[in-house]
Amino acid sequence: MRTSSQFFIQFIRLAGPFWQSENKNTIRGLSLGLIVLTALQIAISVIVTEWSANLFDALEQRSMTRLFTQIGLIILIFAANMAVTAAHLVVKRRLQLDWRKWLTERMIGRWMFNGRHYLVTHIEGQHDNPDGRIAEDIRIATEYALDLLHTLLFCTLLLISFTSILWKLSGTITLNLGLFSIPVEGHLVMLALMYAASASILGWWIGRPLTTATDNRQTVEANFRFALVKARENAQAIALIKGENHENPHFMQLFGGIVAAWNEQTKSWARIIMFSSGYSVLSMAFPILVSAPRYILGSITLGTLMQSAQAFQQLVSSLSWPVDNMGKVAEWRASVERVLGLSKALEQLEREIAKPDPHRIRLVKGSEGILAFRDLCISRLDGIVCVSYLNQEIMAGEHILIDGNAFTGNKLFKAIAGVWPWGEGSIELPGDESLFFMPPRPYLPTDTLRAAICYPYESSIFDESALEDAFLLAGVKDLYRLLDESGDWGKNLEREQQQRLGMVRLILQKPKWILMQDAFASLDPKEELAMVNLIHKLLPNATTLIISKQPAIQALHQRKITLC
Repeated sequence: MRTSSQFFIQFIRLAGPFWQSENKNTIRGLSLGLIVLTALQIAISVIVTEWSANLFDALEQRSMTRLFTQIGLIILIFAANMAVTAAHLVVKRRLQLDWRKWLTERMIGRWMFNGRHYLVTHIEGQHDNPDGRIAEDIRIATEYALDLLHTLLFCTLLLISFTSILWKLSGTITLNLGLFSIPVEGHLVMLALMYAASASILGWWIGRPLTTATDNRQTVEANFRFALVKARENAQAIALIKGENHENPHFMQLFGGIVAAWNEQTKSWARIIMFSSGYSVLSMAFPILVSAPRYILGSITLGTLMQSAQAFQQLVSSLSWPVDNMGKVAEWRASVERVLGLSKALEQLEREIAKPDPHRIRLVKGSEGILAFRDLCISRLDGIVCVSYLNQEIMAGEHILIDGNAFTGNKLFKAIAGVWPWGEGSIELPGDESLFFMPPRPYLPTDTLRAAICYPYESSIFDESALEDAFLLAGVKDLYRLLDESGDWGKNLEREQQQRLGMVRLILQKPKWILMQDAFASLDPKEELAMVNLIHKLLPNATTLIISKQPAIQALHQRKITLC
């Protein structure tokens, strides 16, 4: 766990540039508006205490005229308070949303960039479940930060305002010590300070375990959610191998972690609630009991007594900010720590990629029409070399079989794509010509089938006739009627259909360099061979690198690169 100073410095570095972003004038204007509205809230609180004093004085004097005056004033105060509170809410929520949007865009931009979302999984550290950290923890980090900043500013202004009021209301009391007497001014202020300080120190000590308990609960909740999502995404595979009997106890084991974390958090919350509830009751009675002797002796009016009690409560309330916000601070800090964990991992990844490490594969743009490997070594994460000093040149239009270990071939494709930097040597890419990768299962985003097929391009750039021809050639003509329907195609379609849709995507994009890894493995051998022949027929000048164990497909290739 970071120290408090380190934590705040890192949070400011992460989220602080929001006030220097493109919309800084609007953001600063909203921030200034929030401060002004907070000051108006304080002004209304001061006016209410003055009104309360006048009301009780009117009651004590049994004055109907003054009573009706106070009724008229409270209507104005009521209207002003509604307007200020509503405006304050709107401005604060606008700032919260803008800050969250800015930080979310920034984090997604760093995470979803050049394979960083994949590479970061190989970096050590606390950055699991990045989806939860971006979707939920950023929300809490920004929303709660503004909530806490607002309440802190409110309490600071409250402290300044009511210290002055309570000092005046305290008057001067005389402590008779027998031989001599001591006049004491502002005794209610001093009592409020001692009362709140002792409560804050005790409350902080009681609430310390809550931060750790909250962080632990958020982690186990995220792990449970991730396991459920993973099971949903692999529902067919689990059903086919009858894996439910394994999944059920696994889920309940993860839920057992939630139960333990919940109970630990409950213990921490219970201690805080016990303290806070007793503290709130005592805060209502204590100021009246302290001021009551002066009223009984006739030194102050009933209005002054009630105003003193309210001012005391307001002052104590302002000084009780740490006690009142212990739970929220703990939850906020836990979420910020999770966001910082992901940010730190991405920063570490950038440093790893940027440093001139000889044990990193370099990607360079070479001559058009040539893909070359120069002294290429590919290592596993544990440092074991799986490809040693590969030197090959692949010319445009060649059809290459990647033979040998399929897992090593997979790492070679990842290295070409720039998402496996571990190793040595260099890969010269074919100029500005794009590479088209066909994995065993193509990625089909949840959208209309048209958008999923055209991904990552806009569907508008492809003619309707080209789409229809591509569906027909790939053997999925029956899916063409679903083109404008939305769905989770990775879940709703059979794997064979998904692989054929990968073929549709290839036909539409007409790439010059194609890298296939078991791209049609779900088809029977004859259909798989037919798909490869169709690629050669439709794109005769395209270069293909294929990983396949089918003898018929291997026989198509006169040249092969064998990997261990």
